[in-house]
Amino acid sequence: MPVLPAILPLLIAQNGYSYLAAGLLVTAYNVTSSFTQPVIGWLSDTRGLTVSVSASLFISAVFVSLMGIAADYRLIMAFAILAALGHACFHPTALSIVSRICTRENRGRITSYFVVGGNLGYAIGPVLAGGLVWWLGLPGLLLLILPAIAMVFVLRILLPGGIAAAREAHAVPEETPADVPSKRPFAILMTASVLRAWAVFAAITYIPMYLVRTQGYDLVMASLAMTLMLLAGVAGQVAGGRISDRIGRKEFMVFALLGAIPFFCLFMASAGLVAVIALLCFGFCLWATFAVAVAIGHELLPQNVGLASGMMLGLAIGFGGLGVAVNGVIADRYSLGAALLTIPLVIGAAVLLMALLPYPWKWFRRHAVT
Repeated sequence: MPVLPAILPLLIAQNGYSYLAAGLLVTAYNVTSSFTQPVIGWLSDTRGLTVSVSASLFISAVFVSLMGIAADYRLIMAFAILAALGHACFHPTALSIVSRICTRENRGRITSYFVVGGNLGYAIGPVLAGGLVWWLGLPGLLLLILPAIAMVFVLRILLPGGIAAAREAHAVPEETPADVPSKRPFAILMTASVLRAWAVFAAITYIPMYLVRTQGYDLVMASLAMTLMLLAGVAGQVAGGRISDRIGRKEFMVFALLGAIPFFCLFMASAGLVAVIALLCFGFCLWATFAVAVAIGHELLPQNVGLASGMMLGLAIGFGGLGVAVNGVIADRYSLGAALLTIPLVIGAAVLLMALLPYPWKWFRRHAVT
């Protein structure tokens, strides 16, 4: 997924693309992936139309790699869209399999492992693609097919009958209409997830600029600070999954999101080591909630795990990314600091929605009874 942004500078230099044309390639990929995932999840749940995880991976890898040898802009655009469709097919099927092997006692932990795998791939992708392009030029992207082929065989061994396994995840007991869960709780969770994604993308986009322009960091140190924040977020996701299994998912979501606010305010009000530590704590708290939110989504829509996965990992992230434009308008009209100070407000709204979510408390209820 992150390979395309990593190779844009070379595409611009070699093919003479404008910044708009280059940016449209990323936009096409992101829009296709984000807004087709719910459709693919719905088709998987209701029609059994499922693409195996190995096939999804191979489709994405092939078309991302072919961008390295395509010269025509329209062909590169087509490859970006087809790679995005492969990516969109992956999450509903993969998370359906993850959901099948989870229990209520370990759903947070197992889901966090899956999400962390994606985060590590997102971190490795630009480095691997950048190294290949530096060594062999754009045609070097063709080598990315090799690890994908190897992984296809590994998945075939580890997940024999992967499509059947995914369909089994959707097989739930017949229910009467009165037993079908309301979609309102999931709609509230989705809104909170959009706000959370908005805060994440705003932080990733504007904090490096803030560090360079306001705090006097050079570009390398600002990038390092962001890397450390993202690594703290990975640790937060692993810890968050485990903690949510123990104390309750709703409790964890409320307190983790709430805890991110004072750490962000401390980051904005301080400098030096204190600011860096506050930034790491902010990343830990905010990112820790992602896998837990996905786990809640699966429990709210047990009959539609594919749809829930596509909505949480596609639509919520897509709409959250659009919110960054609001921060850009505020930054242009007022200041970069003012744009960043909207982040606690967005997170605060997510906290309120999670507190009102019709989902059972665990720790509070247990201690109220005792």
